[in-house]
Amino acid sequence: MQVKRTPKTYDVCIIGSGAAGGTAAKVLTEGGLSVALLEAGPPLVPERDYKEHVWPYDLPHRGVGVGGRARHDLDNEFLAPNGAWEIEGEPYVSAPGSKFRWFRSRIVGGRTNHWGRIALRMAPVDFKVRSRDGMGDDWPISYEDVAPYYDKVESHIGVFGTKENIPSAPDGIFLPPPKPRCTETIIKKACDKLSILCIPSRLAILTKPHNGRPACHYCAQCGRGCITASNFSSSQVMIPPAEKTGRLTMITGAMARELVVGKDGKVAAVSYIDKATKEERRLHARAFIVAASACESARLLLNSRSTVFPDGLANSSGVVGRNLMDTVGSDAGGYFPQLERVPAHNHDGVGGMHMYLPWWKFDRKNEFLRGYHTEFGGGRGMPGVGDYDDLCDEFEGYGVSLKRECKRKYGTYIGFAGRGEMIPNENCYCEIDPSAVDQWGIPVLRFHWKWSDNEIKMAKDMQESYRAIVEAAGGVFIPSTQQDADHPYGIADGGVIIHEVGTARMGEHSATSALNQYCQAHDVKNLFVTDGACFVTNADKNPTLTIMALTWRACDYLLDQAKKGNLGA
Repeated sequence: MQVKRTPKTYDVCIIGSGAAGGTAAKVLTEGGLSVALLEAGPPLVPERDYKEHVWPYDLPHRGVGVGGRARHDLDNEFLAPNGAWEIEGEPYVSAPGSKFRWFRSRIVGGRTNHWGRIALRMAPVDFKVRSRDGMGDDWPISYEDVAPYYDKVESHIGVFGTKENIPSAPDGIFLPPPKPRCTETIIKKACDKLSILCIPSRLAILTKPHNGRPACHYCAQCGRGCITASNFSSSQVMIPPAEKTGRLTMITGAMARELVVGKDGKVAAVSYIDKATKEERRLHARAFIVAASACESARLLLNSRSTVFPDGLANSSGVVGRNLMDTVGSDAGGYFPQLERVPAHNHDGVGGMHMYLPWWKFDRKNEFLRGYHTEFGGGRGMPGVGDYDDLCDEFEGYGVSLKRECKRKYGTYIGFAGRGEMIPNENCYCEIDPSAVDQWGIPVLRFHWKWSDNEIKMAKDMQESYRAIVEAAGGVFIPSTQQDADHPYGIADGGVIIHEVGTARMGEHSATSALNQYCQAHDVKNLFVTDGACFVTNADKNPTLTIMALTWRACDYLLDQAKKGNLGA
């Protein structure tokens, strides 16, 4: 196959346009560098692609697709485009005895078009966990190193919240939070009785105009995308400033195959497939930032084998693909009969929780290490695909009687979602499958996964805590419906929470880590990996805010090196 080379050599090539890639594009172009950004999916046009105000009756089959194929999880036809658990022609494999699910997005902005906008800072202790409990490893950086970059990110994207001075949940630069809904007030009162922290949530959604973007209009449909850009996505908040500089070249439909190493041992080019023409092309740059998401980035590095790097690029330590982590998840809920008597009223607001429970047991010894936070919500929001499946299983009837029962129960359920820290273990990793390839001929990932006893004990504590809260609030507890031998205490399968991190960790020593504290590869000085792959631990904080902060920090370092004439050195 003839490989076509792009005529220009860029200062920096970024692979991936999500939280990390978009942030890198903004910082580097505004810093004066010429940047090429490769995205495997198509361009995004919010006015065409987002469905925030589409009604069920506007879509064939009311949004569930032919035969109900889009009925569950994150597959229904209302959501922001081009994210899916399964992508035709792009398989992945779970090893025998393992089950791992991988949600991928192929569009400009990546998974930031779909995420819940929960923007939580990691706490000081989260960076030094081994020093505290002897498990896992400490980061080579501290909270104080990252805090200025949390400030930069929050100031740019806009995050609402309140200052609470809670050790497990550092305060940030906040916009005013929205008022609690009725359901959130009920849970807040119950938590106060139980001495459980319950505070305004911290989401990257604007409650007042900010940096030229209008405030949220409270349609509560953030998962469908936001035409007004009132919630954060890389496609609408990071990439447009980069484009305005005139120094960004966006290449869509570009599936990265491998990073090509020159005779000097540095990355000289990225080889990618042009999906439109199916031609292989090669783009040259002085420095490269891999920001394709933790597992996709590991795949690219592992597929970039050469005589210099026979085990994969930047992998002399052998840690690329290892230390794979996801968030510990276990859900439960409660039925609250008193909500049947509440007059119908507007439950809208932002497309997410107005309050949440930060980790509150940080000051005591627990049956497990680390901690979790809790996301909760309910009320009379827009009914979604599959919302009444459980009721239909319980209620014998159809027609008028079934509709009456649906209306009676509508808005009476409040759900709880625990999100906890996983400690990396030797049984959780991804590697290149020896035989399977995607439609472009690129070898795919094979996943190995096993929760440890620590995570299972954490899921047990979640279920017990939610029962206590629901009953204190006068509700009827509904435990996780997914409790079986494979899911003790309702613990979710690996990958389901979509917080994969750790597959190219940073560290002080090249023998035990792939990257240094600036996300720069120990083995290849012109290569940076700034997405979730660089994480050493996976705190109970959703990782997106930290990904952006670490990326901004790495790009400041790269710009400083460029000023010294060391770009690509």
